[in-house]
Amino acid sequence: MLQKHSTIVGEPTYGVNMCGAPVDLSFKHISSLAETWTEEPNCSLRPVKKNSKMKYLSRSLRLNNNNISNLYNLQKTISHFLAEPSQLAWLDLSFNNITHIDQVLCELRELRLLYLHGNSIFVLSEVDSLGALPHLHSITLHGNVIESNKAYRHHVISALPHLKTMDFSAVTQQERVMAQIWHPNNPGRSTKKKQ
Repeated sequence: MLQKHSTIVGEPTYGVNMCGAPVDLSFKHISSLAETWTEEPNCSLRPVKKNSKMKYLSRSLRLNNNNISNLYNLQKTISHFLAEPSQLAWLDLSFNNITHIDQVLCELRELRLLYLHGNSIFVLSEVDSLGALPHLHSITLHGNVIESNKAYRHHVISALPHLKTMDFSAVTQQERVMAQIWHPNNPGRSTKKKQ
């Protein structure tokens, strides 16, 4: 079982269009996202700049190592803190008590990195909905119940065609091929009979 700790990998690195350090609300003992609205983000070595409306100029949000069990009010939370909420690219929800992959994650159209490791997600097929995110290239899901499924890695790679890394490990070309062969509903396969 994974122990709660800060995410091993450092701050995400982006191209020129990305700005600011993450808004860090980790280790705040938060149970519901509405509780974040009265919290002050943790200080970091790189201070997060604000605009004239006191919203943070960042595309990254850390909510890891809390007690969050559902993502109700996620959009409001993102809008509360970020100057451009629709541009959220990195979301860290690791080490919480999340049991389901909520549909609200699929509304984050610019999301590139999603950390969900160390939670309690137990339905592997819920990962499939994240395939709607056109830019999602990195995800972590280890330390969830779904990891015990023998098809875990193949299923995730097949469901998320743009993945470059999964669980901090590069997705290989061989894994892509195997996932495509393995997944019965993969659009690359022509197994459906014409009617």
